[in-house]
Amino acid sequence: MPHSEFLATALEAARAADDVVRHYYQRNLRITIKADKSPVTEADVETEKAIRSLLAAKYPAHGFHGEETGTAALDADYVWFVDPIDGTKAFVREYPMFSTQIALMHQGRLIVGVSSAPVYGELAYGEIGVGAWLNEQPLRVSSIDTIENAALSTGNLKSLATGPRWPAFGQLVGRLSRIRGYGDFLHYHLLASGRIDAVVESDVNILDVGACAVIVEAAGGRFTDLEGRSFTPRSTGVLATNGRLHQAIYDAIHC
Repeated sequence: MPHSEFLATALEAARAADDVVRHYYQRNLRITIKADKSPVTEADVETEKAIRSLLAAKYPAHGFHGEETGTAALDADYVWFVDPIDGTKAFVREYPMFSTQIALMHQGRLIVGVSSAPVYGELAYGEIGVGAWLNEQPLRVSSIDTIENAALSTGNLKSLATGPRWPAFGQLVGRLSRIRGYGDFLHYHLLASGRIDAVVESDVNILDVGACAVIVEAAGGRFTDLEGRSFTPRSTGVLATNGRLHQAIYDAIHC
């Protein structure tokens, strides 16, 4: 199926980002620590500039929210959310668990998402109401419908472990067929392609996972915050499933 203009533009921006990322990867870059104690490198900034320049030229009236270069026109009907290198620590340590995340929101709803991990070798993308793909192959979530048969991946366990849901989450783990911590972009790619069945993650924001939210939903899954509400720019946790398991896992971590 032909891509919409928005998705085609997001993919073009991801390709431009990939070129910058590959140029800087394994270059022993100087690291700066931001106010929130997260690292940033020249690669992060230059990658976001490449994406922002392309999007601004194509859609000058659209808003923009980036991890490194700031925000503009967040009250616009269309707003782009960009994390140029989600997983800077992995990028610096030279292992391939990092990605570029590009998402488009229209009037409060995420509609387009691209998740590009050029060193790992995966490009996932999707559009609500159209479909989702991984390296040009169509994606579809699994049909697993019981916790006992499910594989679940987690992210940012440190913050989850200090929160009120930890005891209930421990009970859930004992019921699962398989528990893993793939993290970052990877567990959402796995979920959208039916290779795992659910993700529980804390301490994230829309820049980290907005694109993946679109991809999971476009592949037939469900993506909410940990309270079961729609994921928004204010959300900080994720419950993502193949849809069939959503209520059961929600109930398990809220018991």
